[in-house]
Amino acid sequence: MISIVGIVIVFGAVIGGFLMEKGQLAVLIQPAEVVTIVGAALGTLLAANPIHVIKGLIGGLTGILKGSPYNKQRYLETLKMMFDLFTKARKEGLVAIEGDIEGADKSPIFKAHPKFLKDHHVKDFVCDTMRMAITGGVLPFDVDQMMELDMEVHHQTSGMPTAALSTVADALPGLGIVAAVLGIVITMGALGGPPEEIGHKVAAALVGTFLGILLCYGVLGPLASAMTKINEEEHAYYSILRVVMLAFIKGTSPILAVELARRAIPAHIRPSFQEVEKACRAKAAAPTAIAA
Repeated sequence: MISIVGIVIVFGAVIGGFLMEKGQLAVLIQPAEVVTIVGAALGTLLAANPIHVIKGLIGGLTGILKGSPYNKQRYLETLKMMFDLFTKARKEGLVAIEGDIEGADKSPIFKAHPKFLKDHHVKDFVCDTMRMAITGGVLPFDVDQMMELDMEVHHQTSGMPTAALSTVADALPGLGIVAAVLGIVITMGALGGPPEEIGHKVAAALVGTFLGILLCYGVLGPLASAMTKINEEEHAYYSILRVVMLAFIKGTSPILAVELARRAIPAHIRPSFQEVEKACRAKAAAPTAIAA
């Protein structure tokens, strides 16, 4: 949401400065220039990217409106969930969590964390990794290699929509020049007419360049940067899951595995040791309260 506030400030500052210099706001309203630039940008986006990237881009822009889901509460819930899973495995054996892994949607441990079940990428990452640990005969190093490969592929895929948006943003100044050139062509055809008419057409042509640059550096560029940051936060979240699962697979106790993961959480949202301990030591019914 803060990204949208920033864009509003950009437009407010630009338009406000224009009005302070006694500019006529109506001159900036040029529907033909908007159709040329926005239409060409949309066509460029569709021509350069497959449908799954377009869907990912729409999802990424929606995610900016919602804000990053990877906050302190999300990490607390995740660490609590992994602690419960590992504690069950430590007390009853790895075979005891096979039902939780194979039927995550019906698992009492996972059902207490609807955000985890809703994110099928994260759910598959955890369940597929723990499934390999349950089967036995797989070295921790090999499991770590599999998690690293999975994370690399997912990170590359999730970065495609951001790259697509950045490409369109980079193209906007050029598309603005195209619109401006078309405006100049129209102006040349009107030579000999009233000076007011020629001035209006020149202004319309310049608005094309103005819109292209503004949309690039004031809208799409910042949105692409915001999407990149959310992708990096998602990658950090996967890294936490990797740390906690690898630690447990190596034989580390559940509480120590969780503490190792806690220390790998980015500092600005890292919960304290006491907060994690309190969450992990809570009763089984507590995750619902935490999620609320």
